[in-house]
Amino acid sequence: MKRRTIHPARQLTGGVEPPGDKSISHRYAMIAALAEGASELRHFAAAADCHSTLECMKALGAEVKLDKDTVRIIGRGLRGLKGSRRALDAGNSGTTMRLLAGILAGQEFMSQLTGDSSLQNRPMNRVVGPLRQMGADIRARDDNFAPLEIRGGRLHAIDFKMPMASAQVKSAVLLAGLFAEGETIVTEPARTRDHTELALEEFGARIEKSGKTIRIQGLAAGNGGAKLHGRSLDVPGDLSSAVFFIAAASLFPDSNLLIRNIGLNPTRTAILDVFASMGASLQMLSVRSAHGEIVGDLAVKGASLKGGVIEGEQIPLVIDELPMLAALGPYTEQGIEIRDAAELRVKESDRIAALAENLRRMGATVEERPDGLRVEGRQGGRLRGAEIEPHGDHRIAMAFAVAALGASGATVIRDAGCAAVSYPTFYEDLERLAE
Repeated sequence: MKRRTIHPARQLTGGVEPPGDKSISHRYAMIAALAEGASELRHFAAAADCHSTLECMKALGAEVKLDKDTVRIIGRGLRGLKGSRRALDAGNSGTTMRLLAGILAGQEFMSQLTGDSSLQNRPMNRVVGPLRQMGADIRARDDNFAPLEIRGGRLHAIDFKMPMASAQVKSAVLLAGLFAEGETIVTEPARTRDHTELALEEFGARIEKSGKTIRIQGLAAGNGGAKLHGRSLDVPGDLSSAVFFIAAASLFPDSNLLIRNIGLNPTRTAILDVFASMGASLQMLSVRSAHGEIVGDLAVKGASLKGGVIEGEQIPLVIDELPMLAALGPYTEQGIEIRDAAELRVKESDRIAALAENLRRMGATVEERPDGLRVEGRQGGRLRGAEIEPHGDHRIAMAFAVAALGASGATVIRDAGCAAVSYPTFYEDLERLAE
C-alpha cells in the first residue's frame, strides 16, 4: 500500500477488537519454543513483527503451525534449539532482536541476527552489554548495531542494575537468566511492562518480584533440573493499538465506541490514566484475569480533552503511545508537552522529528526539543489536511490517520502500508467506525 487517503469524520461508533497484543505474542512464542511439549496460542498478533519472531523460532528448530490467528508450537526444551545456517531475520522488530539475543546467548552454537535497514540503525549495545557480563560472546557492527553475531555458551548469573528503563533490556537479561548458573537479578530504575515475568511464570520458570527488582532462577542442568512446559493461552487485544481508537473517539462529541477484549495489565494502563487526566470518557467493563494478565472491554465516548505534560517516570510506561498523544495536541485545550523522552529518537524512526514535521504540515505550532516536544493546543482553528510522511514508522502513520479525522480536507498518508507492522487491518477498521 503506497498511499492512503483519510477523510474528515463526524463521530466514531460501533465496536472493534484490535489484534492480539504484540508484546505478549512475542514472549509467548519465544518461551513456547523453549518449553517441552505443545503450546497453543490463540488470538496471536497479526503484526508482521510477531511473525518475524515465529520465523526465527522455526529456523531454530521449533515446530510452528499457523491457522488464522492461532499458533501451535512444539517446543524443543531449553537445550533443544538448533543453529540456523542462515542469519535470523528480525525484520523491523526490535523486540525480536533484543529478546532473542538473550535466548541465543545461552545456546551452544553460533547465531547471526539481522533485520531491515531501520532495525540495523537502532542501538543494541543496551542488551549486548549485560549479556557480555553474563559471559556471552557477542559482536556487533560498530559495537552497537545489527547484524549481531552471537557465540552462545555457558552463562553465569549477574546482579544487573539497569541504567535505563527498558522492558526489552530487562527481558533479554531474564531470558538469558534461564540458562545461567544461579540466580539472575535485574533492578529497574522505573517500572516497565512485566509481560516477560508473567509469561515465564505461566510456563513454569521460578520468578520472584519485589518492587523494581526481579529474580529468576536458572533452569539449566545443575540448577535443579526444572523445566518449562507447553501451555494453552489466549493473547489479549493490544492496548497500544486500542489507543488509536480511544483518541479518535475522543475527538467527536457524539462518539460511542466499544473496544473489546483488551489487555489491561497494570504496567500498561498508565496511558488510560493519562487519557483520564486529560478528560477522556473511558469506562472499563467485564474485567477479568487470564493467564496472569488482566483483560476487559473499554467503552469510549466523545470528550473535550484538556491536554497536559507527560514526563519523568510516566515516559517508559507510555513510550509507544506518545506519538498518538502528540498528534492529539492541537485538539486539546492546553496542548501537549512531552519531556524526558529522548528514547523516541531511536525507535522505528526519529519519532520526535517525524511528529514535529508532520504536525507542522497540518498547520500545528510545534516546538521540537532534544528529549520531546511542545504542541500548542486549540488556536481558533483546526488542523488542515496534508501529505504525511511516516518515515516507515507504523505508529506515526496511524497517529496521523487519527489526527486527519478532525482536520479540514483530506489527508494522504504516504507509505501507508507500514502500519501492517503492528495492525494490518487498521485503516479498514478505522473507516468502518468513522462516520
